[in-house]
Amino acid sequence: MALLITNKCINCDMCDPECPNGAITMGDEIYQIDPDLCTECKGHYDAPTCQSVCPITNCIVTDPKHVETEEELLEKFVIIQGLT
Repeated sequence: MALLITNKCINCDMCDPECPNGAITMGDEIYQIDPDLCTECKGHYDAPTCQSVCPITNCIVTDPKHVETEEELLEKFVIIQGLT
């Protein structure tokens, strides 16, 4: 599952530099996560770093439009990192 930044975002800039895949960018009003690049930090960390550094509770949540298994997330990690 990719993650999603909700409208609770206060644009604090904490999440963007923490994303190892470069999936987080500034959108029109708040930060957004590219679901094609988000692996929920699988392959990098034990938990999503954006969620751990976000000062707003439940601001970064699972994106119901982009449900993926752990295996799919790890496969995406391999592709993004060019390990294939």
